[in-house]
Amino acid sequence: MGETYLLFYLAAADFIGHMFVAGNYGYFRDELYYIVSGQHLAPGYVDFPPVIALIAAMLYLLTHDSLVSIHVVPAFAGSALVFATGLLAREMGGGRRAQVVAALATLATAQLAFASIFSMDILDALWWTLIAYTMARLIKHDEPRLWIVIGIVAGIGLMTKLTIFFFVIAIVVGLLASSRSFIRTRWFLLAVAIALALLSPYVLWNALNGWPTVDFFIHHGGLNGSGPLDFIATQLLIFNPVNLPLVIAGLFFFFRKEGRSFRVFGWAFIFLFALLALTNGKPYFMFAAYPMVLAGGAILLERTSRSRRWIPPAYLTALIVSGLALAPLLMPILPPPVFATSYGGLTGAANSAAAQTNGGPFPQYLGDRFGWDTMVSKISQIYDGLPVQQRSQACIFTSNYGEASALVFLGAGQGLPPVISGHNNYYLWGPGSCSGAVLLTVGVNSTQLSHAYGSVTQIGTITCKYCMSSEDDTPVYLCTGPLLTMQQIWPFTKHFN
Repeated sequence: MGETYLLFYLAAADFIGHMFVAGNYGYFRDELYYIVSGQHLAPGYVDFPPVIALIAAMLYLLTHDSLVSIHVVPAFAGSALVFATGLLAREMGGGRRAQVVAALATLATAQLAFASIFSMDILDALWWTLIAYTMARLIKHDEPRLWIVIGIVAGIGLMTKLTIFFFVIAIVVGLLASSRSFIRTRWFLLAVAIALALLSPYVLWNALNGWPTVDFFIHHGGLNGSGPLDFIATQLLIFNPVNLPLVIAGLFFFFRKEGRSFRVFGWAFIFLFALLALTNGKPYFMFAAYPMVLAGGAILLERTSRSRRWIPPAYLTALIVSGLALAPLLMPILPPPVFATSYGGLTGAANSAAAQTNGGPFPQYLGDRFGWDTMVSKISQIYDGLPVQQRSQACIFTSNYGEASALVFLGAGQGLPPVISGHNNYYLWGPGSCSGAVLLTVGVNSTQLSHAYGSVTQIGTITCKYCMSSEDDTPVYLCTGPLLTMQQIWPFTKHFN
C-alpha cells in the first residue's frame, strides 16, 4: 500500500506541475482546431477520430474551453500514465523501488510535452499503457476474460487516435512469438469484435463521406516521418537520454528467465520499433510504447542492485535532475526571450523528434502557441476598415485550420464575418453562407487568387515575434470581382495534409 501512495504523489506532482504552467503562452494550433471541431460534433473528422472533439464540446459547456481548463485533460492523462506505469511494474513483479523508478522514468520523458497539449497524443499513450497493464494481469493470473477489457480500451483508443492499431498488431505479434495460447480463445475474438464495434461509427462516417480519412493519409505523405536514421536518432530526446540504460535493461528483462512470462512486451516493442522506423513513422509515435519497457527495466534494476542499494536512489536523482533540465524545452515554462537564449539551440532537435520542419526560435509544439491573438486583432482591424457595403458581403478564407480556428474561436464576439478554409475538415464543413462576393484571405498565394477574382489587393501583413515562421509576415488580400461562383471555386480549395 505504501508504494501506491508514492505513485500517487508522483502522479499528483506531475499534474500540479502541468497545471502550474497551463495558462502560459497561449492556445496551440491544434487545440484551436479541436475546440472548433467540438462545435461541429460528428462521428468522425478528416484527420482524427471524434473523442478529442467530444471532450472539447463537453469542456465548452463547463468552461467555454478556457486556456487553463482544456489543459486539465492532458495533465490528468499524463499523471494517470505515470501512475499506470508504476502499477504495470508491480504487476510484473516489481517492488517499491521498481515501481517508483518506472513511474518517475515515464514522468521524465516527452510525457512532459504531451501532457502540456490538449490533444489525443497523451490519451493515446495512456490507452497503450492500460492495455499493457491489463495484458500483464491476464498473463499473470491466466484470466482470459480480461480480453474484454482490452477490447474496450482498444476500441476507445481507436476512436481517439488510429495509431493504437500499430500497438494492437504488435501485441498480437508478440503473443504469436511467445504465448500463442492466450489468443486461442473465444475471449480474444470477442475483444476484436468489441474494438471493431466501437470503431464502426467512424468507419461508417468515412463511408458516407467518401472516405476522407483515407484521402487524408494519401495526401499526407504516409506516416510523414523523416526516415529510419532520423527516427532512431531522435528517440533519445523522446525517452530522455538518462533512460537509455533502463530501456536496454527492459528489453533484457523481457528476454531473461525471470521476465519470460511477459516476453510479449519485448517482442511487441521490437516489432513496433522496426515497423515505424521502416515505414517512415513519426519519431514521437514510439513514445507510447516506452512505459512498458521502462517498467521492465526498473524491475531488472531493482533486482540487480540488491547488493548495491545506492544505485536506485542515485538513478532517481539523475531522473529528477534530467527531468527538470528537459522541462523548459518541452513545456511552456520560460519567458519567451529566456527560452530563445537558453534553449533555442535545441529547437532543431526538438522539431525533428516532433516530425516538424517549421522554423522559428521555438520548437513547433511551443511556437505554435504564439501569434493567434495578434492575427485575430489584425484581421478585425482590417475588416472594420472596409466600406460598409463590402463588410456586409465579406467572408474570410484562410490557408490552414490553425488560422481559421483562431479566427472562429478567439474572434468570437468581435463581429467578424464567416470564416472558411479548404484545409482538412474545414473543407467538409463547406463555404456555408459565404457568397464569395468579397473575400479577405489569410496566407493564400495571390497567384491562386487571381484565377478566381478580378481584383486582388494586399491590404495588410500579419507579423508575430515568436510564432512559427510560416505564420510570420503573412499577407492579407482583399478579393473582389469574382470570376467564378463560390460553388465553382470550392472544389479547388481542398487540401488534406
